[in-house]
Amino acid sequence: MKGTILVGTASQGILRSVDNGASWHRLGLKEAIEFDGVVRSVVVHPSDPSIVLAGADCGICLSKDGGAHFSLIDSPMNGLAVWSIAIDPVDPSFIYAGTGAPSRAIVFRSTDGGSSWERLSPEIPEFCQGVNRPRILTICVDPANNAEVWFGVEEGGAWRSSDHGVTWRRIDQESGISSSDIHAIAILPPATKQPRTTFVLTVNSVFTSTDDGKVWRGAASKDRFEGLYYTRTVQPLSGYETLILAVGDGTPGTRSRLYRSTDRGATWAPALLHAEPNSTFWAFGVHAADPSLLFAGTKYGDLFRSVDGGASWFKEWRAFPEITAVAWTPFEAPVRTHPRSVN
Repeated sequence: MKGTILVGTASQGILRSVDNGASWHRLGLKEAIEFDGVVRSVVVHPSDPSIVLAGADCGICLSKDGGAHFSLIDSPMNGLAVWSIAIDPVDPSFIYAGTGAPSRAIVFRSTDGGSSWERLSPEIPEFCQGVNRPRILTICVDPANNAEVWFGVEEGGAWRSSDHGVTWRRIDQESGISSSDIHAIAILPPATKQPRTTFVLTVNSVFTSTDDGKVWRGAASKDRFEGLYYTRTVQPLSGYETLILAVGDGTPGTRSRLYRSTDRGATWAPALLHAEPNSTFWAFGVHAADPSLLFAGTKYGDLFRSVDGGASWFKEWRAFPEITAVAWTPFEAPVRTHPRSVN
């Protein structure tokens, strides 16, 4: 496999591998992201695999060489913790980013590919009951109608815009979605005889709508996924028929499973795990260049790989710090081993 695997962590910045996971390298000195920094989001540009955006404790950062080096993008997010980033798959000049704990939860937008940024209108309270300071965990752009943008807050609800983020409406309180603790949002475009399907994952349930959000159907995760309630995230795969879902028994959790749907979320089956994860699965990494290759990271640093589109998974040899984000790009970054200190 040629390309670069990038693992974002909560204490070691981003670790990169360009040899299919045989060796791993931290960021070097004098990078915008400290080699022992906190990174919450890593996103590969949809049309240029050499460009990677990272949300870190210093703000939003840019790599133009596949993650080998990062520079800080000067923005209103300087010094804030960036938890989520979404690049519009239709028009990549639109980029959205969300901040959160220990910073104030705010959503930002760029309309020029990241050169300039503006704060958007939603006002999210500074504190909440469950996690003290809210954080924007998920941002989703509708792949068929990119004027539709959604984001979800832990804890602070699900929000929707139909005009590229100019105006927003909070939809969980009016729709019957039973929790304001939103972990993930995903949108499947319409297909032959299949309507657009929107997924909103709360901490303990999966809600779906096939009529543009007029009616939501929810199912408690513990009743669907072997008693596991902590519903972490969902990842649509290329073609949008198949999805992978991560669920565990809590955070950080002691038991976790990956579930796979091949019918747009109508039914789910457990994926085959060839090793037991050490905590709840937290993040997925995929790229359209190889739909069969997937990565999944757990809260306590296990990295798993699938080479069959998520049907089965093997654990990588390297143990990581807390994994917060995973990405893979077919671009081979010019990562070099840094000199080592010798006593």
